[in-house]
Amino acid sequence: MKQVQSWMLDEVIWVQGVRHAVVATSDGLVQARSDGTSRDVADRVAAACAGLHSLGQSLGQEFGTGNRAVHQVMVGFDGGYLFIRRAGDGSHLAVITDPVIDPALIGQQMQAQIIKIGETNFGTPARRGTPA
Repeated sequence: MKQVQSWMLDEVIWVQGVRHAVVATSDGLVQARSDGTSRDVADRVAAACAGLHSLGQSLGQEFGTGNRAVHQVMVGFDGGYLFIRRAGDGSHLAVITDPVIDPALIGQQMQAQIIKIGETNFGTPARRGTPA
């Protein structure tokens, strides 16, 4: 796995209303977090992303084309929003925002950052089982 540095999240975190940015694997491990985001917060966001990703896969299987690909998730809650975008094989970029934001700008900046850094830098290689 390539090391994702917190500076790679700077352009996302600078958008007005963004509180936290986290890059996480699809199974809930933190790869990077923005400056000002504690390890504890990043771990909770990564775990939530794993659960939402799994839910999205199930919904995609049932109601989508059947390939279980999840491209993005947005959750609104009292006090803000959670945005999750696919950021390479096995990774996601998650952003927590304030309640008053421009969702299109957040999504656009997240996608631009993924493209700029490159999905290969965010990707997580598949885990291989150990022989028994």
